[in-house]
Amino acid sequence: MLYMVEMIVRIPHSMDPKVVDEIKGREKAYSQQLQRDGKWRHLWRVVGEYSNVSIFDVASNDELHTLLNNLPLFPFMDIKVKPLANHPSSIVQE
Repeated sequence: MLYMVEMIVRIPHSMDPKVVDEIKGREKAYSQQLQRDGKWRHLWRVVGEYSNVSIFDVASNDELHTLLNNLPLFPFMDIKVKPLANHPSSIVQE
């Protein structure tokens, strides 16, 4: 199942920069592993914002919830999830 996920990151400015760097390092490693595993298919930065738009390919709502919940930055994110379906005019069908 394909999902479009919008993530807006809101790290408190008062947080220790060393802690922020450590969390970001874990986030990068985790997200890159999900990409290598084929679960996180696409990842785009939103220009001018600390946010991204991503496409996930997972088996279920529960799997997506677990993957997102395990993101180290999850406690600092506003997330919107939209399930995707094939469009009849698309020449590529997933």
